[in-house]
Amino acid sequence: MSSDETRDGGTLDGFRIGQVPAGVGDEVSDFASEWDDVRFASRVWERQTPDGHRVDLRVHVLRGERLVDLTALRDFLREYHERDPAEWHLSEFPHDDSAGLHDDVQAFWLVEPGVAVSVLTLPEFSESLLPTARSIQAGDSDAGE
Repeated sequence: MSSDETRDGGTLDGFRIGQVPAGVGDEVSDFASEWDDVRFASRVWERQTPDGHRVDLRVHVLRGERLVDLTALRDFLREYHERDPAEWHLSEFPHDDSAGLHDDVQAFWLVEPGVAVSVLTLPEFSESLLPTARSIQAGDSDAGE
């Protein structure tokens, strides 16, 4: 794939990733995991570097009963990423008919109770974070890559 333009990110666990920022790595992998009763379907874009591999972009679809609202999602992600609540400064952003939260390298929102999406990137791609997040839409759940 060319890294000169944004590109389509495919479908992950029922969500269409409408764009991947220009410049992110072309090596794409999907993973499934679980942490504290929340299931993750994850897709990562990475590249080889002289020191190994570098992950440029991660998209996670999270599913779990504890994700009842945006506050519960924020608290879960704070624990998962081991963020200090006093130092994790988040701003609100619109995503479709709801609100999400973001900092410079992560954006997340609750799609509906029990289902959320999180996008993480490197600081060099921070200007593409919200456009990438807004491009992710619920889609055909049996489509996949």
